[in-house]
Amino acid sequence: MLNTEANVLNHLEPAAPADAEVAPIERPTLHNTVVTRLRDMITEGQLAPGTRIHEGQLGKQLGVSRTPLREALKVLASEGLVDLVPSRGAQVRSLTPKNVKDMLTVLAALEELAGRLACENATDAGIAEIRRLHDEMLEFYRARDLLRYFKHNQQIHSAMIALSGNESLVLMQGMLQAQMKRIRFIGNRSEESWAGAVADHEEMIGALEARAGERLARALADHLFRTWDRVQDAL
Repeated sequence: MLNTEANVLNHLEPAAPADAEVAPIERPTLHNTVVTRLRDMITEGQLAPGTRIHEGQLGKQLGVSRTPLREALKVLASEGLVDLVPSRGAQVRSLTPKNVKDMLTVLAALEELAGRLACENATDAGIAEIRRLHDEMLEFYRARDLLRYFKHNQQIHSAMIALSGNESLVLMQGMLQAQMKRIRFIGNRSEESWAGAVADHEEMIGALEARAGERLARALADHLFRTWDRVQDAL
């Protein structure tokens, strides 16, 4: 029976050439879904800094067993969002004001360098992709959809760093950016600070499209220094 079905399928669908590139099948997995959901809960403050994560209770809330939950927590621990404490389980990482200021200082230096390199090395297609993300981000801003705005905001920063063409820079910036998600999210709590962040991004995209390296470097650094002004009172 199986051979007959195989013969029918072979007859209906010609075999691909041996050297043909096979496109991977992309589908959401439970693991990725749980990681994304927990990351969003931490970013939005549903799991506050210092909160101990009760696996049974959280698993019931999310409708998953402890195994995918624990695997997801390991991923978040590797990103610096969660601390795995021996004999006590996981808890959401807390950052001191000094932690935050130190990381923003380093991020500013990294992104300042990336801005110069991006203007030298970016392809026109790469710049166009950032413009597309920027325009979508503005749509979420107008709709006051803070979480989707924030995710596009983070994508833009990552994509702009990637345009530098420097893998070490991409890696270091990515590690710090992952730990700063909650902090940068709360920087947009007020209308004034949110509008200011949008204005910063308008300057950044303008500088990138003009391939003005020093202008983009300064815009990126200033944006991060202003982030400290927006979040310090909440820490």
